[in-house]
Amino acid sequence: MANYYVNDNAQSNGDHEVHKEGCSWMPSVSNRTYLGDFSTCKDAVTEAKKKYRQSNGCKYCSPLCHTS
Repeated sequence: MANYYVNDNAQSNGDHEVHKEGCSWMPSVSNRTYLGDFSTCKDAVTEAKKKYRQSNGCKYCSPLCHTS
């Protein structure tokens, strides 16, 4: 299990990236929302999509969920 966060600032393509705690690309505290403790990035992205429809896993810490 790991803590996941979603970046409140969208990327240039509109994606809100989901990061696992400890990721080098984690947004600052003021620019992220805690999603919860999940066993997979897929579950974390599903949770993020409740807030931001266009959510995607981070290429570096959640590569299995990175689709664009």
